[in-house]
This record gives sequence, structure tokens and C-alpha cells, in this order.
Amino acid sequence: MYKSIVEKLGVLNKTIATMESCTGGAVASEITNCPGASEVLKFSAVTYSNEYKIKMGVNADVIEKYSVYSMETAREMAFNISKFANSDFGVGVTGKINTPDPANPSGEDDMIYVAIYEKGCDKYYEFIYKALKNVERRENKKFIVNKIGEELMRIL
Repeated sequence: MYKSIVEKLGVLNKTIATMESCTGGAVASEITNCPGASEVLKFSAVTYSNEYKIKMGVNADVIEKYSVYSMETAREMAFNISKFANSDFGVGVTGKINTPDPANPSGEDDMIYVAIYEKGCDKYYEFIYKALKNVERRENKKFIVNKIGEELMRIL
């Protein structure tokens, strides 16, 4: 699927950048597994902490008001990574994969928030996924990355 995404981005002469938290760079990894990735992937950041989300442009007030685990934060991540990398698409991923976060206790422990920002039409595509129960974290990351890939295929 990501091979098709990279090919479509190439044909459209479009670029993508990612700011990932709970997926730990897995979306960028899938992109870079494909031939042609260097022409379409502008930049990727794994921002596991609030501090580095903020350093990458996420508004601290948004994190404070809505929590780091929110669609509002995912939108900020998608927009700011697109802006930072000057890419056509930005992907922002935040959430908890069945693990409480003592530093950020608000929000459900199994919700993943994904926003994809398309610069050309200043549009957001938003998705919320529930982490799978009773599977290893790696399997949940694969599940989330596949869902993001499906959405990118529809958008492109």
C-alpha cells in the first residue's frame, strides 16, 4: 500500500512530512521502505514529548486546553510539520496505545488521533482509532499505520 502512496505522490509531484508520537516514526518508516521515497518524503519527526511537539511548532496552549492526546493536537502536528518541511501533506499522530501516561493523565488510554493536512486546499482529514486490546504494541502500530495508509490512498 505505501508503495502505491509513494508512487501516487511522485506522479502528482507532491510531498509529505510526518510528525509522529505513539507510532514512533512507523509511518515514515513505511514510506522509506519504498523506491522513490526520497523524492516525496521531505521530513519526519518523532515527537514523543510535549516539549518537542512545542519545539516543532505545536501551540502549547492547544496542548494545555485540549491535552496532548486530542484531535486538536494532531491537527497542530500535521499543519506544523507541513509548514516546517514545506510539504504538500502533513501527517500528525498522537495518542495512547493502551498505556497510561502519568505526565499526561487526561484522555482515554486507547485512543489514537490522526490528522492529515493538505496544504494546497488548506484542508484537514481527521481520524480517530481505538487501539486493539490484548495485542503487542508493535501490532497496534501496524494497525494504525495501515489505517493511515488506507486514508492516504483515499485522499490521493
